[in-house]
Amino acid sequence: MVETIKLNDGNEIPAVGFGVFLIPADGSTYKAVMNALKVGYRHIDTAVAYFNEAEVGRAIKDSGIPRDEIFVTSKLWLQDYGYEPAKKGIATSLKKLGLDYIDLYLIHQPYGDVPGAWKAMEEAQKAGQLKSIGISNATPKIWNQFKDSFNVIPAVNQVEYNPYSQQKQLRKILDPLDVKLEAWGPLGQGNTDLFAEPIIKQLSEKYHKDAGQIILRFENQEGVIVLPKSTHESRMISNKDIFDFELTEDEMEQMRSLDKGHGSHNPDDPGVEQMLLSAFDVHAND
Repeated sequence: MVETIKLNDGNEIPAVGFGVFLIPADGSTYKAVMNALKVGYRHIDTAVAYFNEAEVGRAIKDSGIPRDEIFVTSKLWLQDYGYEPAKKGIATSLKKLGLDYIDLYLIHQPYGDVPGAWKAMEEAQKAGQLKSIGISNATPKIWNQFKDSFNVIPAVNQVEYNPYSQQKQLRKILDPLDVKLEAWGPLGQGNTDLFAEPIIKQLSEKYHKDAGQIILRFENQEGVIVLPKSTHESRMISNKDIFDFELTEDEMEQMRSLDKGHGSHNPDDPGVEQMLLSAFDVHAND
């Protein structure tokens, strides 16, 4: 059974989710989500810019699992920021997913008219279309830029997080507000250096767990929601099998010492917004 974490709005989110970034919408996403649900995942993370919301929704419907037992996240894309565009974007996500509500909806990349989009999301939350609302890729600088426009404090900030990138400055700002961090790339996107770290190898041998499970357990014990991604069933199973052992405080400190203070992507870099807009056109087939 996957544990849950309580959000600052009172909703519960499964501590381990299944992410579908870069899984194509050619039947592959449908198959992966069906598989993930079959092996016990109850938290699926998609986005408008992943172009696979429809396959996620179809898999949820065909799984036969009651809707209220599955936690679904999607994310609004940059092209749909601003109040009116965001209202349309939310409606489109609901339609593509084939759902009456989305459990968690995020501002995917926080640039441009974030306040307008957030207002639409707050209204959709009041209307019951979105249960929880949050943000993604918000650095301390970006958070401080937009925080005063949040009437509802985001429940989640989904950011790059792994033992090499532990977001310590961000946590100093968000922990007092009970904004939970959610990790994309929680396994360092397969970074071989990370998996070869002596402490991770030692813990792997001690607990009879693979390196990925040690990393995910560390993150879980830090209170971070994790979204490992794999289309291989054996890996799907092992990624959520992290609740039958516990790292000691000394081991946690050793894992914390791996932090390099930065990740592979810096949302504060100049030109990121333009790069993202040119890379993902979510209205290409409208």
